[in-house]
Amino acid sequence: MSQYWINMLFVGASFLLYIGIAVWARAGSTKEFYVAGGGVHPVTNGMATAADWMSAASFISMAGIIASGGYATSVYLMGWTGGYVLLAMLLAPYLRKFGKFTVPDFIGDRFYSRGARLVAVICLILISVTYVIGQMSGAGVAFSRFLEVSNSAGIWIAAAIVFAYAVFGGMKGITYTQVAQYVVLIIAYTIPAVFIAFQLTGNPIPMFGMFGTHLESGMPLLDRLDVVVQDLGFAAYTADVDNKLNMFLFTLSLMIGTAGLPHVIIRFFTVPRVADARWSAGWTLIFIALLYLTAPAVASMARLNLVDTIYPEGPAAEAIQYEARPGWIQTWEETGLIKFEDKNNDGRIQMYNDANAAFTSTAQERGWNGNELTVNNDIIVLANPEIANLPGWVIGLIAAGAIAAALSTAAGLLLAISSAISHDLIKTIINPKISEKNEMMAARLSMTAAIILATWLGLNPPGFAAQVVALAFGLAASSLFPALMMGIFSKRVNSKGAVAGMVVGVVSTSVYIFLYLGWFFIPGTNTFANTPDQWMMGISPQAFGAIGAILNFAVAYAVSLATEAPPKEIQDLVESVRTPKGAGAAIAH
Repeated sequence: MSQYWINMLFVGASFLLYIGIAVWARAGSTKEFYVAGGGVHPVTNGMATAADWMSAASFISMAGIIASGGYATSVYLMGWTGGYVLLAMLLAPYLRKFGKFTVPDFIGDRFYSRGARLVAVICLILISVTYVIGQMSGAGVAFSRFLEVSNSAGIWIAAAIVFAYAVFGGMKGITYTQVAQYVVLIIAYTIPAVFIAFQLTGNPIPMFGMFGTHLESGMPLLDRLDVVVQDLGFAAYTADVDNKLNMFLFTLSLMIGTAGLPHVIIRFFTVPRVADARWSAGWTLIFIALLYLTAPAVASMARLNLVDTIYPEGPAAEAIQYEARPGWIQTWEETGLIKFEDKNNDGRIQMYNDANAAFTSTAQERGWNGNELTVNNDIIVLANPEIANLPGWVIGLIAAGAIAAALSTAAGLLLAISSAISHDLIKTIINPKISEKNEMMAARLSMTAAIILATWLGLNPPGFAAQVVALAFGLAASSLFPALMMGIFSKRVNSKGAVAGMVVGVVSTSVYIFLYLGWFFIPGTNTFANTPDQWMMGISPQAFGAIGAILNFAVAYAVSLATEAPPKEIQDLVESVRTPKGAGAAIAH
């Protein structure tokens, strides 16, 4: 059986599974559509939340970016993991105790203001649409390679599949679909990693193999990787970063952005009790750790395999001839995600860091006229099994896993957008008397519109999947996270302060992002080049969310202190949300 049909078998079987689950778990009420009826088991919810959170950015792009940038890009790993711990400890149990469907629900009631609810809806839509661009982009990468279609066609296919099970199944269908998608993606991620770790180090446990010995050279694997990349003009893979401020702010932005993600927070409303929210948070962390402990090993081994493919005898020797390139390069070239340009007309593939001025003389001595191979970071994990010559069924498995990762998070995001429009905007603000049937129709129509918009934006993403997702985290960090934290832990912050803080936070962060990545991500409309020398105080667009969050907190508190205190019933509400059940007698002393 050809590789194409193996891929079709794995991907097609997974699609049938997802759609079958959606039909079986079709939502019949608004409660089932928004929060799956509120009766999901903590372990089931933990697995679904892990799939919802570990998007195409985690599965496809994170290892690719770490492979490309080494230690400097480990902020993605640290920020996303640390952020989930913040979410589990500081927000999830309290929001579940509040007992509402959505994040704007909490903000609207806690800050006793339709204006606060409306601002939260706008922030949620901006965050979710930005985030879903990365998912559609990642799905397009996976489809274009494994189904041998164009990147654009792959994005439209992904949109059709999400439409098939998310629009009709709602949260109930999405929950059980995400459980299946988690099983698919974690198996798909770990099996190739085990094969490759064993090939390179003799240790089948990837996270241990990364710190083991490279069998061929006899050197520690990371030391070997440092040597080969430096021989090609790149910085050492394990090298420290110069700009500590940007690294700190970027990590902080990802952490608090994770804790403010509306599509993840909404999952904690699907369990029956507050204790179940805590348990599901713990289970989610376990399920996430299975992939996140493996990702750095996948990244380092993929980078070494790529260099060894281009320079079989080592970077000091001749590169492979273009005509002798392996089949996986030829296949990925057809997708446009690997590009070759023979700049010195020698018929060989020279891959090196031509942006390193200190390496220019070495390159000239070797007769190189510039880097000739451009590899999209988003293909590293997907191409890894082919680079390592693993069996065809492993390649088919990782195809299904990559697509599952993109679709699971896309569905969660689209549901968050849908519930914000139908429940928080239409039901609560525009037409409180709307019937349940019409509210369900509005939810499905808004999700359909969101899918179309996300697909259109995914055709021209402003960066790699993980980079686009990082922008969404920055927006969440600067808008919703401070409002949620102050709503839970401060009785003094009032509606005026919350609204002013959210507006200042999200506007400042959005403007900073748009200045470097184009207004509303439209190509060619950026004011400044997105390069370190152009960043204000060396702060990248992905890291600015932390600054936006600081501005949000500062403005909210300043405005609240300058205006009247919240009503007593709101202060009592905040106290009740923070107080464990049954603690009344102790608090009274």
